[in-house]
Amino acid sequence: MSPKKILLLLAVLVLVALGVRFAWRPAASASDPKPASSAVPVQVAVARRGSLDLSLDLVGRAEAWSSVTLRAQVSGQLESLAFQPGSRVRKGQLLAQLDTRLLKAQLDQARGAVARDQAQLKKAEADRQRYADMLAKGYVSKADYDTYQANLAVAQATLQGDRAAQELAQANLDYARIVAPFDGITGAPLVWPGAQVSAQSTDIVVLNQVQPIRVAFSLPEASLGAVRAALARGPVTVRATVPGARPLAGTLEFVDNAVDNTTGTILLKARFDNPDLRLTPGQFVQVTLPTTRIDDAVTVPVVALQSSSRGSFVFVVGADDTVTQRYVTPGPVAAGQQVIAKGLSAGERVATEGQMLLVEGTKVRVAG
Repeated sequence: MSPKKILLLLAVLVLVALGVRFAWRPAASASDPKPASSAVPVQVAVARRGSLDLSLDLVGRAEAWSSVTLRAQVSGQLESLAFQPGSRVRKGQLLAQLDTRLLKAQLDQARGAVARDQAQLKKAEADRQRYADMLAKGYVSKADYDTYQANLAVAQATLQGDRAAQELAQANLDYARIVAPFDGITGAPLVWPGAQVSAQSTDIVVLNQVQPIRVAFSLPEASLGAVRAALARGPVTVRATVPGARPLAGTLEFVDNAVDNTTGTILLKARFDNPDLRLTPGQFVQVTLPTTRIDDAVTVPVVALQSSSRGSFVFVVGADDTVTQRYVTPGPVAAGQQVIAKGLSAGERVATEGQMLLVEGTKVRVAG
């Protein structure tokens, strides 16, 4: 028998076997129960009525509250650095120390001059007193007395000048200790021990104050009126978000006095306490700025709103857990909430998850 005939015979046998199987399968009884249709699981949210602040999402940049480049006020050799680069320091903490040997010698010299002047002043006072007594008795002339009176004045002036020189020498010695003017974070050293430091010209380190910190951002001029209206109601809370972290709340504290003609924006700044040092100067952040407040608004989560060729709609879940497809008029969106201008009342339930399986009249089961 040829291979083709063998294959044809096998095909016929398979068809016969299938026919016998279906022929002997018992017919379904008309009394068998039909499978009950199960309710569609959905998640719902309740429409709420209240005030809603509309906001703008902008890009901002953090900047130090204050930033200074520390320099020595006297010249000398840098003896040591007393901070770790990038570390937090407190106001008054020692950051750098200059060599003080020359400054101490100058102070000792000034002190010696003051001691000499005090002795000369004491002698001049005694001479004047002695000649005053002799002038009263007629033993010396008035001209001689005037000479000693002038000597006393010269001694007093000399002492005053040398005391000022002593104070200057003491100040220069104090300036050899370079301390932090405020709490902040140090940068990398700009000069190292052993280098010669020149007064008011050699940079030592940059210190940034980051508690509090500012965030600067630009606002379109069309929204300036809404921001000023918000400021008129009270402090405006600004939120800054760093990727991967929860938002930080700050307060709007600065609105520039002019709009930039080239960009059509105006500069604003907000103050943040920055307790955990989450914000760093120069860092980009996402800024959320409230602009307009809508009173007595009906809102639902944004995910509840659906679209079709006829318009926007929501699935309203009734008291009997039956769905009604209802077309609504949406308003603005803020903070994940969708304003419903028309078509929905506060207290009604709307589906927020599972809408793809819903049609008019679908029975649902509220999950979660």
